[in-house]
Amino acid sequence: MKVGLYFGSFNPIHIGHLIIANHFQQFTDLDQVWFVVSPQNPFKEKKSLASEYNRLEMVELSIQDYPNLRACNIEFNLPKPSYTIDTLIYLEEKYPNYDFSLIMGSDNILGIHKWKNAERLLDRYKIYVYPRPGFQTDVSIGSVEIVEAPLMEISSTFIRDAIKQKMNIRPMLPPKVWNYIDGSNLYKNS
Repeated sequence: MKVGLYFGSFNPIHIGHLIIANHFQQFTDLDQVWFVVSPQNPFKEKKSLASEYNRLEMVELSIQDYPNLRACNIEFNLPKPSYTIDTLIYLEEKYPNYDFSLIMGSDNILGIHKWKNAERLLDRYKIYVYPRPGFQTDVSIGSVEIVEAPLMEISSTFIRDAIKQKMNIRPMLPPKVWNYIDGSNLYKNS
């Protein structure tokens, strides 16, 4: 089985994430796309990060109607901060019959040389890249494949800021995620 790993904080997951994941599952050779909820990205501050369990719950709620999308909490029990190469090695040991690849935006691929064991990632794994506004997509390193996915200008940072300002961002979130956030204190005071 070919599985695309879509790593992220998903703080919170929004319709842009779903559109990208569904696009890759439908329009590439991937059988499934897994949302790998990262407890702590080594390149991001933790201050405005909801708990990993809240973020996992929101991912699970958002994908209930998508049979080929999965939520993955594999990094919750790995050392923190999480490094993609360590997660991939662990997943390969746990699922030896699966073929894993990465899904990332063109903003991330440009900084991949800063990642732990970047050369190994680029040599060993296929990397699907989707366009992000303002970032080039003519990358030719490793086994990178550029996929003409829809351009998404929605960000979790924008959504968190809008929630703090009591703005209506309901259309940007899957309905069950909106209900989850609306019924909690998530992002309202941080």
